[in-house]
Amino acid sequence: MTIGTFLAILGAALAVGFAGVGSVIGVGKAGQAASGVISEDPDKFIKCLILELLPGTQGLYGFIIGFLVMLKINVFGDIAQLSLAAGAGMLAACLPMAISGYISGIHQGKVAASGIALVAKKPEESTKAIVLAVMVETYALLGLIISFLAVFIPDYAAMV
Repeated sequence: MTIGTFLAILGAALAVGFAGVGSVIGVGKAGQAASGVISEDPDKFIKCLILELLPGTQGLYGFIIGFLVMLKINVFGDIAQLSLAAGAGMLAACLPMAISGYISGIHQGKVAASGIALVAKKPEESTKAIVLAVMVETYALLGLIISFLAVFIPDYAAMV
């Protein structure tokens, strides 16, 4: 395996790892808030669950980028032997998803936890709580799109 191939795999790992950690922290914060609300009123479970699930999407986005990198370098077959420049390019392509996934997952969890507090007092306002949490999601989606384009548009395999 070349250093370039290693860097591409490192990029995939960072996208999956950082976005996943952001989701874990965010879902954990929202889950803590939801548990308190549900213990008082079990009928609010579905509204709380929707808000808790939102920070989990960053981990899925990171997984998608990591998987696409693995497909791009053919890790399941005759793995591409990338040059240092090509591997660095793949690593750089993964960073938008890694960084935006990590940060937005944490902050979306905080917004979702606040939304769960809103649902506790005014269940009819759950849609507003969801919209506020989804606003943070926008930046994870931007990271996903840029990483996707950066992984797929250049022909890194030709940069051997």
